[in-house]
Amino acid sequence: MSKLGARFSQAAQAALDVFAAISGAYYSRKYATLTRRLGLPRYAESDRRGFVVIQIDGLAHPYLQAAIEQGYAPNIQRLLRRGTLTLHSWRSGLPSSTPAAQAGIMYGANDNIPAFRWYDKARGESVVCTFPAPLHAIRARLPDRGPGLLRGGSSLMNMFDGDAATSIFTVGALHQKRFFEGVRGIGFLLLFLLNPIRTVKTGVLSLWEYLVDLFQRTRARLRNQYPRPMAATFPFLRVLSNVILREIQTFAVLLDIYRGVPSIYTTYFGYDELAHSYGPTSRVAFRALHAIDARIRQIDALRRMGLTRDYDLFVLSDHGMTPSVPFEHAYGQTLGQFVRQAAGQARQLSEAATTWTRDSLGPYYLLEELRAIEDNAVPTLRHIPAKIRQLVAARVGREPEEGEIWKADQHGDLLVLNSGPMSHVYLNVSNRQLDLSEIAAFFPDLVGSLLAHPGIGLVMGREMGQVYVMSSQGLALLGDRPQVEGTDPLAQQPDRALSAAQLERLALFPNAGDLILMGSYDAPAQTISCFEPQWACHGGMGGPQELAFMLKPATIDWDVDSVGQATEIYALFAAQYAP
Repeated sequence: MSKLGARFSQAAQAALDVFAAISGAYYSRKYATLTRRLGLPRYAESDRRGFVVIQIDGLAHPYLQAAIEQGYAPNIQRLLRRGTLTLHSWRSGLPSSTPAAQAGIMYGANDNIPAFRWYDKARGESVVCTFPAPLHAIRARLPDRGPGLLRGGSSLMNMFDGDAATSIFTVGALHQKRFFEGVRGIGFLLLFLLNPIRTVKTGVLSLWEYLVDLFQRTRARLRNQYPRPMAATFPFLRVLSNVILREIQTFAVLLDIYRGVPSIYTTYFGYDELAHSYGPTSRVAFRALHAIDARIRQIDALRRMGLTRDYDLFVLSDHGMTPSVPFEHAYGQTLGQFVRQAAGQARQLSEAATTWTRDSLGPYYLLEELRAIEDNAVPTLRHIPAKIRQLVAARVGREPEEGEIWKADQHGDLLVLNSGPMSHVYLNVSNRQLDLSEIAAFFPDLVGSLLAHPGIGLVMGREMGQVYVMSSQGLALLGDRPQVEGTDPLAQQPDRALSAAQLERLALFPNAGDLILMGSYDAPAQTISCFEPQWACHGGMGGPQELAFMLKPATIDWDVDSVGQATEIYALFAAQYAP
């Protein structure tokens, strides 16, 4: 039996080798044609290992574990069972948001990125991390940044490019490349003919996604159920991010692996978008994760063929997410309206929470690609992509303006900029940060009213360079000589020392608010008060919103579990893959 078993094993291995050779030849020919049509160069074969990073935006470590247990991530589960990858948790630091996390991962620096939205008092501008100009400025001003993680590589569907040679669907790239810009005439038809199954599947999945969304929204509305999406454009954005762009970016990653690009980083944000609207463990969000898991399987399968070079595979998140209750839904007014009431009704309010958020990146990317197709189309067919572009722009209200920012003369004297469960409040009576004593002089009742509100858990401010964290029950002075009066506001934090250090760092950023507010966290219900209209959120503290995950090759010995800040992830990659 042992000889028979050995012969059977040899025959099975030979059959697998033949299949691998046939598959390799097929994919080599197919992707060779595609890369030529897209005008993409192929890298020379190399013995140096490359890496592929797949980021699943907003997926907390405990929710990935829940998804695996419920069968929504069968490929990830298979990789773990085989011992190919190992699963670890790490803390993203504050703010727990994509701009800060990706800057930390890609450059090793994320100072003075206090939130997704903030106000630069010196320049008189409010910054929203959505379009190129603000992100270019952030990258240029990052102190002590290291060489980008993706030098010579590719950035696909990210906020920052990590100094990549090729950047597609990357909002903060200095030299953005449109995916279809090199394709002309009959080349578009050839792209579809070479991928007929993918093309048909994308159309079918788009229609199915829209019908599923229509059913879910209608049922929730008739039953008056929450969580449910609040934005009118949500169905379109859901189809776009969760199907169309997902398929294009997967296709682009596969092409890059064939081309032998040394470093590849891509972000899937479909789970994050649906979790904000339905909850992080909802069936809707986990279905999006299941689809991402299937794309990971495709990418891993081509990676293992080693067509040009060997690759290490990493799957990670940039931060987590915590179930939430929207502040306005719970209390009948927005946070900005309450702050104005507490400061005095005569105050002129500017509040930002939902204008051109990450949801808008999908339409932005699609509009750019349609412009590329329109530019390259023959004159007789140019009206088709032009019409589609107009329809897309109409669905999202308008086309985004490059680097859209507010000017000083459009602001009131009270600015409330919300980013999930964290808000930066700016009192526009000075072009510098105000101390708590100065705030008390201008707005005597403001801090006390904020502390008394049940939807606000923490209020932070500064006095002579020292950071104070306050709750309705007590006060903590952070820094070299810490003090506590009353009940410690940070007593419930899992790692009190780490939380205190991160809060102090955040509050001392030059662009941090005069006051920084954190939504109250209900530990028994495991929900947080969110200052945006979201049913799950991130950006501050409370719950697993800081708890990211990493799946790494079992052969690489990294102490991921001790990471307390996204910048430490950069150091791990830089040491492993430095040229």
